[in-house]
Order: sequence, then structure tokens, then C-alpha cells
Amino acid sequence: MFTILEALPPDPILGLSAAYRADTRDTKIDLGVGVYKTETGQTPVMRAIKAAEKQLFEEENSKSYIAQVGVEAYNEGIIRLMLGDDHDAVRSGRVRSVMTPGGTGALRIASELIKRMNGDATVWLGDPTWANHYPVIRGAGLSIETYPYYDKDKSQILFDAMMATLDKAREGDAVLLHGCCHNPCGADLSAEQWQAIAELVERKGILPFVDLAYQGFGTGLEEDAYGVRLLADKVPEVLVASSCSKNFGLYRERTGSITAITASAEAASVAESHMTNIARAIYSMPPAHGGFLAGLVMQDQALRTDWIGELTEMRNRMNALRGLFVRKMKATGVDQDFAFIENQFGMFSFLGITPDQIKRLRDEFAIYIVGSSRINVAGISEANIDYLTTSLATVLK
Repeated sequence: MFTILEALPPDPILGLSAAYRADTRDTKIDLGVGVYKTETGQTPVMRAIKAAEKQLFEEENSKSYIAQVGVEAYNEGIIRLMLGDDHDAVRSGRVRSVMTPGGTGALRIASELIKRMNGDATVWLGDPTWANHYPVIRGAGLSIETYPYYDKDKSQILFDAMMATLDKAREGDAVLLHGCCHNPCGADLSAEQWQAIAELVERKGILPFVDLAYQGFGTGLEEDAYGVRLLADKVPEVLVASSCSKNFGLYRERTGSITAITASAEAASVAESHMTNIARAIYSMPPAHGGFLAGLVMQDQALRTDWIGELTEMRNRMNALRGLFVRKMKATGVDQDFAFIENQFGMFSFLGITPDQIKRLRDEFAIYIVGSSRINVAGISEANIDYLTTSLATVLK
């Protein structure tokens, strides 16, 4: 039977990473893969996670299965990280979180849940959005439509067009929104825009489906949760897929959560029963290690303080690199204005350059960028910034 299959092309980003690793030039720069990097190009284990690992090594006395919902301390910590301690949904028991294999697992559980609630639902995705949203959501058997989000040529959010398009959505549809640090464009909604979206989804009866993969990488842990908290205030039902890959550095531990915010405590319990039932059919039990580590960090005050401190250092570094890149590019004298990059958040931005220019950067200068011109800002460093900007200026002139 395997002989009837035809080989599929490699994932564009993973293929780019393989090409980068095979490149022997000393000047090579990887701006493609979406992981945080230090000045030396490392993706570190965070200090608080290291300390939690030592504690877990001493205290863990079994590798038996954990509960289907995941690690209790982790679930509680994620809910409070997302909504705060005093949110009405938390106080009234209207929220449940189930630990998943990464943010991708959370997206799939959410998609399957939407399918159960409304088999005819359409999920509305922004253009652009994270490429993996499409196969994950379609894999659950849901239909997809798109709404305009970002104009790469003008480097701005197309909010009026977005709202006009979403006004066409039907009751029972879902709209996927990036909670902060938009992947791939880095352009985030303002508080006023979140307010308008909350009013629209409430009026239309649309389910807000938030992908919150970068909380703490934008302007702060509290600030980055603004959209989710506003929706939870204004709309009776919200689904949130979250990830600990970036803000806890737990990439390979595959630690995520699907969180349902409902109109009542009874509905929250029902939602949890379906989320765990869906998980049972896909992967049965969640991986435990990352949940134990993140749970320890969120519950232990000293570890939490150290984690927030290092997360702040990471965020400040990326924001500073944005400003440095803009200044360096301006100094090269190119006509193209990159000032918008300094006003965006998180790891990603579009450079807005052509496929031919991207190819030249790779072939002539060993600078690896995704074909859409999305760059990982964290791949820039004080050591490579001059080479990067002068190389980019060369292909732009």
C-alpha cells in the first residue's frame, strides 16, 4: 500500500532550517526558525525551569499516568496567568483548562470541540496567520474562511476590512484571533480594536477562539492578556489555546493548554468532559514533565519572580533589537522605511521584500529568511546586525 503514496514537499520553515544547518559559511544568519535566541544564538533553558527540574528530580516518585486534565498546579496557574486572580470567570468557576501536547495540541482539541458544538461552523482565520492553523483546523473537519488582517506593502493592520468581512460570519461560527505578538506579522490589535471585536462577536453570536502563544513577549504578562480578559468580560463563551514553548522555553516538552470560558460553572464542567474525551481519542494522556515544571514555577513565589525577571530580559532584548535594526537600516541610506518594525511586538515581523531579494540574501550572504519575508527578530544580535543590515541594503539598492 505504501507504494501508492507520493512524497510530500518538506515543510518550508523546517526545510529552511535544514538548509541553514548544511551551510558552511561562517557569516550565516538564521532568521527563519521561530524560537527565542540569546546574543550567542542559543535557545536557553530558563533559570527558573532549571531550578524546578532539580526540585522535581528530588521529589518525583512515579512515572505513572497523570490525570487526563493534566497537572493541577499547572492548570490553575495557566488560568490565573491568563485571566488574573480576581476575574469573575475564575471566582465563579466558569473556566476550565486542560493540559495539551503544546499549543498545537490545544488548537486541535479546540477545533474538535467546535466541530461537536456546531458541525456546520466556519472558522475565520486572518490573512496572514500562522501557517499551521490551516491543517490543524481542517484536520478536525471544519470549514475555513479568511478575513483581511495585515497589508505587507503598507505595513499596517487592515482593521476596517477585517471588521467588514467578519460581519458576514454566521451565528455559531468561530473567529481565530492572535492574543498578542502576532505570528507572522508582529502587528497587534489596539485596546480600542479589541473593544470593537468584542462588540462584534457578541452581536453576531460568534465564538472567539484566541491563540495565545506568546504571553509575556509583547509588553508584559498582564498587558498581553488584555484581549483575552476583555473578551471574557464581554462575551459569555471564549476558547483559548495557549503555549508554554516561548514564555517558559519549554519547546521540546510540548506544554500547552486549551481553556474554555463559559457562561456557567455547569457549562464549564461539561466543556471539560468533552475536551478530555476528545484528548482520549487522539493521544489519551498528556505529557507531564513540562506541566510539572511550569506548575512549580507558577506556584513557587521565588521561582515565579525569577521567571518573570528572565522573561522581562528576553522581551526587552527583542524590543531593543527592533529599534537597533531600524536605526541601522536607516543609516545605510536605503529608500525603504523599516520604522514600522519598532512599533510591533514579539518575535516576528515582515520585512516586505521580494522573493528574489530573499533568494539573494540566502545565496549571496547566507542569510536565511522565510519566503513570506517573515523574520525572527530574536535571531538578530549585536554581533550580526551590521552584516545583516549592510547585506540587506545591498539587495535593496
